[in-house]
Amino acid sequence: MSSSGTRFFTWFRLVPLLAVAFMGTISAVYSYAPALLFTAIYPLRYEDYIVASAADHAVDPYLVAAVIETESGWDPQARSSQGARGLMQLMPETARDMVVKGIVDGSRYSADNLEDPATNIEFGCAYLSYLIRYFNGATDRAIAAYNAGMGNVNDWAQEDTVLHNAITFPETQAYLIRVNNAHDRYQQIYPEAFL
Repeated sequence: MSSSGTRFFTWFRLVPLLAVAFMGTISAVYSYAPALLFTAIYPLRYEDYIVASAADHAVDPYLVAAVIETESGWDPQARSSQGARGLMQLMPETARDMVVKGIVDGSRYSADNLEDPATNIEFGCAYLSYLIRYFNGATDRAIAAYNAGMGNVNDWAQEDTVLHNAITFPETQAYLIRVNNAHDRYQQIYPEAFL
């Protein structure tokens, strides 16, 4: 066989190897890029605070992460135009109410220190737990009440058995969807974060 014939068969063997390498690279990018993209979109911080407070108040830590993502995008200094503060965007009056009700230890956590991540997460978990208990375990109602208040949710719940259909505030409808989507994403992206 001539040397040109040998070169042809060498290249002929190299083409399938290059094709396999190319497909392997595409598969790796396809497998890992979504995870990298989603961890950028759905970061996770303050896991120790979330685990401790969620356990103390019997709240799903993934729900806590979803509320933080939706409320503040993980910014502990966030403030709303209505005066809500911190990671979980709590009103100081709501935090004080959690102390008055005996749900949060006011000697350990100050309602005036809502920019502190540990404090904010403690009050936020306490409030979520309070809402979930108030609505007899109906998490969607608790999420909607976190955004729009308990009175509005009570009114909506009387209008329709499917809460989403009864909500009259577009912001609260969107909020409920965003929190539920974030909850699902956090469970998918960080399956062992809160074990």
